[in-house]
Parts: sequence; structure tokens; C-alpha cells
Amino acid sequence: MNAAPPLLDVAGLTVRFGGLAAVENVSLSVGDAGITGLIGPNGAGKTTTFNACSGFIRGSAGTITFAGEDITTASPAARARRGIGRTFQRMELFESLSVRDNVALGREASLVGSSPLKQIIAGRTERQQALGAAERALDLCGISDLAERRPPELSTGQRRLVELARVTAGSFRLLLLDEPSSGLDKAETQSFGRVLQRLASDGTKILVVEHDMSLVLSICDYIFVLDFGQLIFQGSAAEVADSHIVRAAYLGSEDADLNDATVGAVGV
Repeated sequence: MNAAPPLLDVAGLTVRFGGLAAVENVSLSVGDAGITGLIGPNGAGKTTTFNACSGFIRGSAGTITFAGEDITTASPAARARRGIGRTFQRMELFESLSVRDNVALGREASLVGSSPLKQIIAGRTERQQALGAAERALDLCGISDLAERRPPELSTGQRRLVELARVTAGSFRLLLLDEPSSGLDKAETQSFGRVLQRLASDGTKILVVEHDMSLVLSICDYIFVLDFGQLIFQGSAAEVADSHIVRAAYLGSEDADLNDATVGAVGV
């Protein structure tokens, strides 16, 4: 019996900006692992790879497939309709809306699909579905008690959870999370990690770009490591932590402890 194809499969991805190869011949996949990490030092090509996976930039070479379907040339909206959700380093919440309404927007966007008219005049059924999905996402992310509050009243950690709940409400099969712990303190980061593990145990696949190595090593089932736009290592969290190649790329020393590393979030 043939094994099922990975949910997301990136093969030979190359992205060039002028004469600069930001990503060169990178292959990675998200299969059975609940949480897959994509890590690397600043400028390693992590966000560029994410942008190619979500359709915001087009690679100069390589293919991207999702659930066995070639999406290499698909638009971001088309990829979202197929089941890929995405967050960004910079949070974008609607300050005048309640937390519940912010989260409901994640479901509304997936329900209306590509119809501009539906985006303007979503009916009662769509609204009820969106609110129901929002309540489930708020509960899953542990922020139901914040439903009536507005983003300006929240801490950075709470705002990150609202953003996560919003993309969770979209019922995507795969979440691409770009630096989700940025701006969080240690306690908030640990709490956020537990929420991600809860999502993964509930069946959502997650590909995460993250700079906090202690978080990465504690939550990721499998990790891909980039440096200077190339894949230099892949393996389990334990294998990555023990790799002298990874330690040297991150900290310039084969003997450094990755668990103590927090690498800046700014990168290509």
C-alpha cells in the first residue's frame, strides 16, 4: 500500500530577488507531525519560504503541493480556500471590534469564498456559522473570557491568542504561523505553546516559524533548519538540539546550548 502524500510538500523551491537567491533548492514537508518547525538565523529565508507557501510571492523554481494538488501558481485566496491559513509577524486586529467579532472574521472569510458580493452582504446563516466557529476557537485557545473586550484593552500575549483564535476559526487544515511568540514574555510563551499543542492534538497541522528555541524544542515534532537560504538540517527536536551543525549556524559554536537561544525575529 502506498503511503499517503504529505499534506504540504515543497520540492526544490528557489526564490530570487534580482540576483540574490533568498531561498535556494529547499525541500520540506508537513505530514503526520502535529507541529512542524521551520527555524534558522536572521536572514535564513524562513519568511520568504512562508510567503511562497502561502502564495504571496512566486518562486523562480520548484513546486508546492497541498493535499496532493499542485498549488505552485495558485493565489493566496485560492490556497486559503483549499485549507491553508496564515498569520504574520505583525498582528492585524480590528481595534474597534470585540474579540468575538475579530475571531468570527476568520470564519466569515472562509465561508464567503471568492464572492465579493457575499463579503459585503453575508446572510444570517453565514453569520451564525461564523459566530459558532468563533466560540469554539475562543474556547480552544482559552480566551472565552475575553470575548466582549476589544484589542486595545489586551496584553500582547492576549492579542496573540486572539490572532491565533481568528485563524483557527477558519477551520483550515494547515496553519502557517510566522513568529507567533514575538513580543511575549517567558510565561506567555509557555502558555502559548500549550495552546498550540492543544490545537495539534485536536487535528490541526501547524508549520511554525519561530525564533524562541526553547519553545521550538518543546512543542515541535519535526524541525527543518535553514541557513543562508538553504536547508542545512532536519530531524526531531532532540536531533536538532544535538546537532553541531545547527548550534554552529545559530550561535557560532558547536558547544552552545540551543535551549538558551532566542534569535531575533527579523529575517528574509
